[in-house]
Amino acid sequence: MAATLTFADNALIVAYLKGDDYAFQILVDRYQDRLVNYIYNLIRDYDQAVDISQETFIRVFRHAHRYKGNYKFSTWIYRIATNLALDEMRRRKRKGFFLTQRLFGNSEQGETEIQVSDNRPSPEAHLGSKERARLLRTAIDSLPPRYRLVFVLKEVQELSLEETGFVLNLRVGTVKSRLHRAKRILRDKLSRFL
Repeated sequence: MAATLTFADNALIVAYLKGDDYAFQILVDRYQDRLVNYIYNLIRDYDQAVDISQETFIRVFRHAHRYKGNYKFSTWIYRIATNLALDEMRRRKRKGFFLTQRLFGNSEQGETEIQVSDNRPSPEAHLGSKERARLLRTAIDSLPPRYRLVFVLKEVQELSLEETGFVLNLRVGTVKSRLHRAKRILRDKLSRFL
């Protein structure tokens, strides 16, 4: 089925480039919700995620002729969305919205990592699926951006290692290394809960 979607996406881009605006609308319908969810997972602001998703489609609309077809269309559009989300994260950091990084530092430089707080009454209490999901989301959110991006693309969006590398402009070995580090950080943070 993935091959069918890839072919259909490529055919839609070709149709759009030949003047079929409906083909572009199909692509928007197919990817809009996925992109909003993906971007939201990175920046944790729904309205901004919607805006970035719309900007992504504007760029696809304007620059569809740049799509070469070497990777799936979804990989290309995720790369555009990722770059826009990273721009937003940098903008927030410059404006001081990422206070946690200033307070807790960057774990890559040997400083203290952000710890997931335990708001449960006791460690022995049973965690419902919503509580486990919340803890996982908090742990993922606390990952440094370079690890969070790789983890979300590979494990949440289910892109391949090669596609993840293309989206982030990284070598596959770097993707593997960052994914391994992200999983290790998450395992350490969540070990007492699981």
